[in-house]
Amino acid sequence: MDASERFICGNLGTDARGRLTFAGQDTAALAAQYGTPLYLMDEDRIRRNCRVYTASFAAHFPAGSRVLYASKACSFREMYRIVQQEGLGVDVVSSGEILTAREAGFDLGSAYFHSNNKTDSDIRFAMECGVGCFVADSTDEIAAIEAAAAGMGLRQPVLLRLTPGIDPHTYAAVATGQVDSKFGTVIETGQAEQAVRFTLAQPHVELMGFHCHVGSQVFHEDVFERTAEVMLTFVARMQQDLGFCTRQLDLGGGYGVRYVPGDPHVDIAEKLAVLGRTIGTLCARLGIDAPAILMEPGRSIVADAGLTLYTVGSVKRIPGYRTYVSVDGGMTDNPRYALYGSRYTCFAAGRMDEPADMTCALVGRCCESGDIIEPAAQLPASVGRGDLVAVCTTGAYNYSMASNYNRIPRPPVVMLRDGASRLVVRRETPEDLIRLDL
Repeated sequence: MDASERFICGNLGTDARGRLTFAGQDTAALAAQYGTPLYLMDEDRIRRNCRVYTASFAAHFPAGSRVLYASKACSFREMYRIVQQEGLGVDVVSSGEILTAREAGFDLGSAYFHSNNKTDSDIRFAMECGVGCFVADSTDEIAAIEAAAAGMGLRQPVLLRLTPGIDPHTYAAVATGQVDSKFGTVIETGQAEQAVRFTLAQPHVELMGFHCHVGSQVFHEDVFERTAEVMLTFVARMQQDLGFCTRQLDLGGGYGVRYVPGDPHVDIAEKLAVLGRTIGTLCARLGIDAPAILMEPGRSIVADAGLTLYTVGSVKRIPGYRTYVSVDGGMTDNPRYALYGSRYTCFAAGRMDEPADMTCALVGRCCESGDIIEPAAQLPASVGRGDLVAVCTTGAYNYSMASNYNRIPRPPVVMLRDGASRLVVRRETPEDLIRLDL
């Protein structure tokens, strides 16, 4: 089996000693230096993924179009520095993400503030920080933005988040574009048009256009094309009926990534070229000028740039049933299987020259039966206490969703580039866990 068949991502490999390498570096040496559990991030991969989007946008979308990194996928200060250097804006979903971006030196004029329930304090904080645009989920929120902007003497740009009624054929828990969703204002029911009328009547709110997001981990061929048709048809109707010319249309994010060998490979550059042509054709057919297009990739920027390392604590064999391999992390640093049943590719990082001839459940250390990382991992039968296990494609929604359940400290994040490593988020300590206790 060659590397292309064995590995789901091109930044994985093996060295002469039979050890897994990631971003060209020895994972065993990194584990020895930084300890486990350990999040590794491949900076070159992050930058490469950013450039696929920025180059495609420059080639295929109207002037003013922009890529926004969906920072909920992985948010810490160094991420904002990297994506700003690569020319991306960001979408942020909380005051915490806004603060992190600000403290990283990110230009918040290039930030778009999401969330279906921004508090009054969130809205004020974002305005004080100079967030460029709000993505408003409802007329209730528009009214709150109007009140805050009036009090601060601002005219706040906004996009209205609309629900296009698109089925993205993905996990139900991460599908967001269907009519019955907690997100957005529905086009089909006529509520979207009512929201446009309401927003245009507010003196301290400037409507820039519309936003939608149909879901995450999208592989289906024409999801974004179908979404663009619904949204641009609405844009044309608002121009005809209300005289409102949309300047920006945000189509959200969601291109899928490979977690296991059975997942298809998405050629994002090719997909964006097709989407760009589709948008041009639709605008010509509808008789409208093409708005600037925004998209919000998150997972497809950072997922395959991440790898998590664990140390095996025990191997429990139950004849006729199952083998459990327990590691020193779990649902506290990777809750995605517990949440979505998400699958992963796993390796015994120090035994890459041995056959992976044992099917086992890779499980964590939490006092919870659902603390599973991968229910059917393929590892060598020789794996035992002290061995290193690597879980691939953990750059998205692992660190950002990590918790302190069972009072377990969160792992550090180490960034890899050009054969060197640097700590960008330190390991939590037990003292960190009690810092807020009274």
